[in-house]
Amino acid sequence: MAALRRAAIAGSVLALGAGLGAAASTLRFTDAASAAGLDFRATSGADPSRHVLEVNGGGVALFDFDGDDDLDLFLANGSTLEAPERGPGSRLYRNRGGGTFEDVTERAGIALRRWAMGVAVGDADGDGRDDLYVTCYGPNVLLRNETGPDGPRFRDVTERAGVGDPSWSTSAAFGDVDGDGDLDLYVANYLAFDADAPPPRDRTFQGVSVMPGPQGLEAQPDTLYLNLGDGRFRDASRAWGVRSPEPGYGLGVRMLDFDEDGRLDVFVGNDSTLNFLFHNVGGRFEDVGLRSGIAANADGGAQATMGIGLADVDGNGRFDVFTTNFSHDTNTLHVNLDGRFFDDRTSQFGLGLVSRPFLGWGCGFHDFDADGDEDLFVSNGHVYPETADGRTGTEYEQHAVVFERAGPRFERAADAGPSLAVRYRGRAAAFGDLDDDGDVDVVLTTLGGPVHVLRNDAPHRRVLVVRLEQDGPNPRAYGATVELEVAGRTSRRWIGGDGSFQSADAPVAHFGLGSVAAEAPRTLRVRWPDGARTTIEAPPLDRRIVVRRDGHRTDPLRGRTGR
Repeated sequence: MAALRRAAIAGSVLALGAGLGAAASTLRFTDAASAAGLDFRATSGADPSRHVLEVNGGGVALFDFDGDDDLDLFLANGSTLEAPERGPGSRLYRNRGGGTFEDVTERAGIALRRWAMGVAVGDADGDGRDDLYVTCYGPNVLLRNETGPDGPRFRDVTERAGVGDPSWSTSAAFGDVDGDGDLDLYVANYLAFDADAPPPRDRTFQGVSVMPGPQGLEAQPDTLYLNLGDGRFRDASRAWGVRSPEPGYGLGVRMLDFDEDGRLDVFVGNDSTLNFLFHNVGGRFEDVGLRSGIAANADGGAQATMGIGLADVDGNGRFDVFTTNFSHDTNTLHVNLDGRFFDDRTSQFGLGLVSRPFLGWGCGFHDFDADGDEDLFVSNGHVYPETADGRTGTEYEQHAVVFERAGPRFERAADAGPSLAVRYRGRAAAFGDLDDDGDVDVVLTTLGGPVHVLRNDAPHRRVLVVRLEQDGPNPRAYGATVELEVAGRTSRRWIGGDGSFQSADAPVAHFGLGSVAAEAPRTLRVRWPDGARTTIEAPPLDRRIVVRRDGHRTDPLRGRTGR
């Protein structure tokens, strides 16, 4: 009888993934990885997975490492339990333009073969070039971007910088938490795992025997590194209160000034334990996750938070927080009420029931169809190989889901192209304009599989693309807010040095204008990390605007052609 009941529940849960909330859409994505020359295939332990170390997969960073104004691609790659320090290696691909990439890993001096998990991008030493911080199954690595005789090269400066966190780290984020102008570093750590003596198989999921973790294993505390301004960092975790709460199983981290008091706060998504919201009170953090309502869902339950998306969903001028979670649970949207308190509005915005069959990872809010509001992309894939037969009410390989904003709610886009119907074990996702045509593309990693480049092929509408530049040790202006007001309606974007899960998005603001008339009044406003403001009236459309404090310039979108 119990088996029959589980089968009935499984069938009903899986049915939710077959079309609930689906709607016709102009969104179109095409998998262009093969045409782009990306022959990468991820390694993450055994296939199928046997232990919790093998299930996270690798992250991805979109950044311009060579200064030619297009986005290059770094892929963190894993290894195996038998040889965790001798994997096939993480890879760096240079964007050649025209939608193609070339592998320049060796030429760029990268020889990282340990078990890499995630990546954050930031100018760690203030020299104007983006560096890479790669999180690993111990110790992490800081790769400094330097100019060599044959172009940019990366050098391992971890030891001198003092940022080789030995824990199993997952996500990381750069941002100026102490307000001194340079970029500090927050590292989310997961759990203690001994590759030589992995824990025994003693867990069940929906009545099926599965691998253990994270519950029952020792959680690892996170780390905060403050930048000393000379390429070195110091561990300020205890002094700033990062070690004050009980450790969580950290998987995601985002830096953002949630209450707009001029200081960067830190939100940490924890797996199966309460999330942290570290409020920056000046010189230290105070965990206000429970008090603010963002540590758990509306039922008060801790969730298995993986990915973290940020957007002003309700239009009140404050950034809200979307988190992806485990199957048989819902993803969660916490609306930022006033900078101090959050409210779970998942069901109100149509993002609850439809997510229950899926196990979500990387995610992001972007105006993919350039109609003036932000849509939502979610990568999905399970961790238990035992779910492959459907008995547990979910599936091992799952397709990504795109939610299109439709008035006050989100609706699942059922026909966003055949690439969105392909099932795989999706993991990290990073967002940026790879082909320089003004819209936002997606790079999606999979567990033990290829990387997918989901080119945005939605019909062209009017857009405005904004990139920030400033002098000093934070050249990309991490911590800035960009606003576009058109015909009385304001859209907001956050510029940061992080991404939703183990990844780094391009620090560029994309705005779609939809059907708004070209002559409609519009104003672009930038609030810089130190609170200074820049205003540009009537910014030109279908261009990239590079804004500095003392002015701005416009560049063409080289890939902006008709479709």
